[in-house]
Amino acid sequence: MNASSDLPGSECDLLLESLILVAKAEGVICSRTSLTAGLPLHEGRLTPELTVRSALRAGLQAQIFERKLDDISALLMPVILILEDNKAVVLNGVSEDESGGRCYQITQADSGEQSTCTLADLEKTYAGFVIYVKPSEDVEERLEAGLDDDNNWFWPVLGRSWKIYRDVLLASLLVNLFVLANPLFVMNVYDRVVPNNAIETLWALAIGIIVLYCFDFILKYLRVYFIEVAGKKSDILLSTYIFEKVLGATFSSHPKSVGAFASQMRDFESVRVFITSATVTTVVDLPFVVLFLIAIGYIGGSIVWVPITAIPCILLYSWYIHRHLKKLVSNTFIASAQKNATLVEAISNLETLKILCAESRMLRKWEAAVGSLAYWGIKSRVASSSATNFAGFVLQISSVFVVVVGVYGIADNNLTQGGLIASVILTARALAPLAQVSGLLVQYHQSRIALDSLNNIVNREQERPEHRRFIERTSFTGAIEFKGVNFSYPEEEQASLREISLKINPGEKIGIIGRIGSGKSTLAKLLMGLYRVDSGSVLVDGIDITQIDPANLRTHIGYVPQDSVLFYGTLRENIAFRHNTISDEAVIKAADIAGVSEFVNNHPQGFERMVSERGESLSGGQRQAINVARSLVNEPPILLLDEPSTAMDFSSEARLVSNLRTHMHDKTLVLVTHKAALLNLVDRIVVLDQGKVIADGPKDTVLEALKKGHLRIT
Repeated sequence: MNASSDLPGSECDLLLESLILVAKAEGVICSRTSLTAGLPLHEGRLTPELTVRSALRAGLQAQIFERKLDDISALLMPVILILEDNKAVVLNGVSEDESGGRCYQITQADSGEQSTCTLADLEKTYAGFVIYVKPSEDVEERLEAGLDDDNNWFWPVLGRSWKIYRDVLLASLLVNLFVLANPLFVMNVYDRVVPNNAIETLWALAIGIIVLYCFDFILKYLRVYFIEVAGKKSDILLSTYIFEKVLGATFSSHPKSVGAFASQMRDFESVRVFITSATVTTVVDLPFVVLFLIAIGYIGGSIVWVPITAIPCILLYSWYIHRHLKKLVSNTFIASAQKNATLVEAISNLETLKILCAESRMLRKWEAAVGSLAYWGIKSRVASSSATNFAGFVLQISSVFVVVVGVYGIADNNLTQGGLIASVILTARALAPLAQVSGLLVQYHQSRIALDSLNNIVNREQERPEHRRFIERTSFTGAIEFKGVNFSYPEEEQASLREISLKINPGEKIGIIGRIGSGKSTLAKLLMGLYRVDSGSVLVDGIDITQIDPANLRTHIGYVPQDSVLFYGTLRENIAFRHNTISDEAVIKAADIAGVSEFVNNHPQGFERMVSERGESLSGGQRQAINVARSLVNEPPILLLDEPSTAMDFSSEARLVSNLRTHMHDKTLVLVTHKAALLNLVDRIVVLDQGKVIADGPKDTVLEALKKGHLRIT
């Protein structure tokens, strides 16, 4: 077999196709959309690392290993082989040919064709890595357990670095053993070298301890390095997991304050610092306090009772402060969130503040938030400092009593001068971790509160629950139906929609009109699956949209919301924002229909023109045109336009209407508008009032009834 002819060379996502084939072999049917939606794809494709994360969405476990072809067990097949040039194939099995050589049965990821190749042929392109995929053993357990353990997302990630922490523990053991060298060196110098003028012994001891200190330096460096490596690894995994949960949360579970929510996300930094930095070192050093006490007892005898007495004093005071710190840090956390919320609100609406001359009001709100944060911050820092200072005070007093008790021991010939000095050094070393723990109390409470806050984030209702399998449709005809839909927004007593029943046939053009607050935009959001109905159902092509993967549904609906939101980047990137691999021809076509080309062609940078955050460098009409182009770029079968031309001038609006009429002859159109010009696009009108359908019929009939006052809108 010619390897070049049988190994893949197409431009499709070979890893994704390979994963789908392996999942199917394991009895798991999954869609491309559900496997990739929300993942940070590289140039629109999976990477080997992303393949592992993608497999989890299908209830599969995947791991990447570096293996020779001969070492891949047939019992674990099918597996995904990673080839050179970012290609992949599925290895289904191994057999022997007539000459006794190994033959590999592979499936082409792009075409699904099965073929056989020799070891020599496959090795020419095999990159040396294989992805093992198997059903997750703990899927059922996770389904039963749900989210009973609030931290079940946190500790397993740290557990992935257990080997690193094992090495840190070993390094800490040696470092703490090396600590004994200094007091023993000093004791021997005072007790043996100085009285006997043993210079050779002095140099032998000095060289030995210098060598030991060199090892100590290396071990401490490695310990810090390993802790940082483990912390960085956990930080990347946890922050990615949290952000993925934020993006995947339903709108119903979104917080009211974006600024406070962002503050909660930022507080993950306190958790990260606490589980890396000096905290791990301090905790690891704590058990060795017993070792130092044993050493003090062996060298100084009764001196050991001094640190034994000091330890409960430090612990009791720390426990006393701990009780008060929890409330102080909690109030500090709330004040910090309020400050951040005020900051985000002010910056996001700076233009409005200036127009209303409301800077003073916002400044008062800011000063109140900053003042509250400063007040609680000072109280928590003072409380924490008192614990640290008390521990330092106890350590100093302990050193004094060690000397006092030691002098009596020397007078009774039970202790040498070298033994006294060694006991002083060891006492300081034994109490040092306890003093550090006292100083970490604030960090502990900050991390604890931040972790509780993060639990609330990751436990929010998700659009794609782990155990949920969605339907994927490769195409939609555009049939839409609302059946007895009732809906109210979270924490709102009044219903926004009541008993909405509406049927839209494929290719039908329907306009939705009504007074402000009648539920028109809410209807559009329910169709997009942004919110779930309280009762009733929303169907597309006869299927309840809760059964369809949200990304699959939204890919087939071109939605233009009332608020035209753009992102920092080029015009082209904003038009093709969710389809970054789409062709330039498709972008230009969508831009022509929406009227974007009118102002793009006159700009020297064209589609590469940079857009500021939220598109504030563009006019409102230009932003709307880009949003319309964004909804059209992938030729969706359903168009859902919510006031798409409110900021456009008459000529731009007329051009948009003309272009849309030509473009969407075979598409389903749901148009929310107050403008008569846009109603030329529709054949049927639905009138909403106070969340109810009060009229539904041909356009001319409904408009005539409204004109004559036969329809009363309250």
